[in-house]
Amino acid sequence: MVQYEDPRLTWFRKWCDEALRALGEHREEIDALNVYPVPDGDTGTNLYLTFEAAVAAVEKSGAQTLGPAMRAMGRGALLGAVGNSGVILSQLLRAAGIALVAADLSADEAGAAGIVAGSLRQAAEAGYAAVAEPVEGTILTVARAAADGAEEVVRARLPVTLVGVVRAAAACAREALEHAPDQLDVLARAGVVDAGGRGLCVLLDAAETALTGQRPPTLGDSGRRRGLPMPRMPSGVEDDLSPDGPSYEVMYLLDADDEAIPGLRAALAPLGDSLVVVGGEGLWNVHVHVDDVGAAIEAAIAAGHPHRVHVTHFAEQLARAAGTRRAPSRVRGVVTVAAGPGLQQLFAEAGGTVVSGRPGRRCSTGDLLAAIRRANAAEVIIMPNDADSIAVAEVAAQGARDEGIRATVIPTRTQVQGLAAIAVHDSGRSFDDDVVHMTSAAGHTRHGGVTVAARDAYTMAGPCKAGDALGIIDGDFAVVGAKLDDVAVEVVERMLGGGGEMVTIVTGEDNRPELVESVTAHVRKMHPEVDTVVYDGGQARYPLLIAVE
Repeated sequence: MVQYEDPRLTWFRKWCDEALRALGEHREEIDALNVYPVPDGDTGTNLYLTFEAAVAAVEKSGAQTLGPAMRAMGRGALLGAVGNSGVILSQLLRAAGIALVAADLSADEAGAAGIVAGSLRQAAEAGYAAVAEPVEGTILTVARAAADGAEEVVRARLPVTLVGVVRAAAACAREALEHAPDQLDVLARAGVVDAGGRGLCVLLDAAETALTGQRPPTLGDSGRRRGLPMPRMPSGVEDDLSPDGPSYEVMYLLDADDEAIPGLRAALAPLGDSLVVVGGEGLWNVHVHVDDVGAAIEAAIAAGHPHRVHVTHFAEQLARAAGTRRAPSRVRGVVTVAAGPGLQQLFAEAGGTVVSGRPGRRCSTGDLLAAIRRANAAEVIIMPNDADSIAVAEVAAQGARDEGIRATVIPTRTQVQGLAAIAVHDSGRSFDDDVVHMTSAAGHTRHGGVTVAARDAYTMAGPCKAGDALGIIDGDFAVVGAKLDDVAVEVVERMLGGGGEMVTIVTGEDNRPELVESVTAHVRKMHPEVDTVVYDGGQARYPLLIAVE
């Protein structure tokens, strides 16, 4: 063990090493205890990964005193938190670190013990504050019991030592864990203690070991001596994953002002349960269980900038763990979003698994994940065909990867780019080659369309009034006019200005044959070398979608 100038940093680093070793040793045991909030059997793994990220951040920081080391640990845990318990643990570590950084670390033995007790209290209170609906019998109860035990030693009239405070905190945490099934019925029915609480006990026990060189009683020892339930996989608990509970775990990091977080909590709370929001100073880690993944992402976008979005489907996770995932029926599938019935038919005839979505009613991540599963393929290419749905498609792709499916997103921004891409799809090519060819076809397709202004506005092409015809080229308003026919011809002419061999026209739900004829006649007259093809798309809002290849 490296000896630092700050002896407390030496103990802290020793604790980091011992705690990480202990979490690794008990990881499978803690996974087996995992029945709440969902029995997905990964709490031990998540706690280990979270703490591993925290320790790695400490090592990377090169801190030579305790304050900076704790600050690095808190940030590392926040960035690396995995799962419900991992997010809560990150908040406990961060809050304890803030308390230690703010304290007088030059205090004597009794003062240091008081500081540690205070940091445990700060951590417990921060943990409860981070959870939308705190539940007793969980890691929160264990954290509060540890703080109670530490403070009781500080208040006693006996000599106060750091060892005494840490030892009391660890012992009270173990006692609270033992009684957790009395507070949470799902634990009692399964015959286990709380997995997250058990993980926190491992960390506190490691702190005692780092100070004394002695290891406190393990779960098995306590079970034989005091009747603590032994870990075992519960039977029948998976029923909690049926329609009674949300189907997805959503996690993401969020860059947002602190003032935006109350609104985020209010938006996420009605969507599901197990809502935990931790962090501060502009960076947050958000965890929630929901059925509507898209709504959870939209709430994040409204609050700030979400990134590192992770979605887990509980039922599929359990199926994988049990080895029951259905074998794919084909090598590769294409999941594509269609904005109208005619487009749905076109994509389906080209071999796509189709999801319905249109402006004002875009598809959710859950919709895309469901389509990916319907495709029942080992490899899946996803085409959102809408600029605002690309991020949702990326989340769905990550969810597919978590389920063992090779998935990628071709960032198609319009329906006509999707048509161009699926036209060159060839499952006989390698996955990478197929993606390259489809991406190239989409990227080389200029896209446009015409619509009618719903209100007075100022566009890139100048002001418009409600009822004006608007021409769109490559996502921007480029033409404003009085008649759709004139605007549509102008859009095609500008798009062909850069060359092209084929014009594709997709008609909307209010198909006007004379509008299509005016465009095709113009192309035949002015560009006889260019082919024209017309499809009935049935999309709303856009009488014509236009592509030039």
